[in-house]
Amino acid sequence: MSLINNIAPELITSDWLNTDSVISLQSLRGKVVFLHGFQMLCPACVTHGLPQASAVRNAFSQQELAVIGLHTVFEHHHAMGKEALKAFIHEYRLRFPIAIDMPDPVSGIPLSMQQFGLRGTPSILLIDRQGHIRFRQFGHIDDLKLGSMLGQLVAETDITEKPAVDNKSSANETKGCNEHSCISP
Repeated sequence: MSLINNIAPELITSDWLNTDSVISLQSLRGKVVFLHGFQMLCPACVTHGLPQASAVRNAFSQQELAVIGLHTVFEHHHAMGKEALKAFIHEYRLRFPIAIDMPDPVSGIPLSMQQFGLRGTPSILLIDRQGHIRFRQFGHIDDLKLGSMLGQLVAETDITEKPAVDNKSSANETKGCNEHSCISP
């Protein structure tokens, strides 16, 4: 089932960092939302995804576009707890709000990751001003392509038809990390 062009479900989180209050996607209506799913031990997140999320935050007005990080841990749970994440955020000077995805006690796959259909990290969701998911990407995305899509979403004022791109998973992918992404089990 594709979530593209549907209203984004709310994040299911255990905590928030870099913000004084819990943030809901509903509360961000009227802004474009760049949601970045990452793990601090994911090489592609550290080298590509998080620097890109920081660049997006710096490039767009916070009145028009909200950057939200989603720390969605599906492996090495013991090494990526809240205290380690706080140190990571400080060391990498991340300035956008970061949600800690609620772990599923049975499968270990985080609940927000499941409901958004994220296949691994890094992942990006773009949500329009009305709360519709307009784009979902697993793995690295070219800066120019991302900038173009964000510019189009920020420029939209009334949406009658919502174009979308939804990348499907490949049956040939293997679990684990490489230089471009980490795939969940």
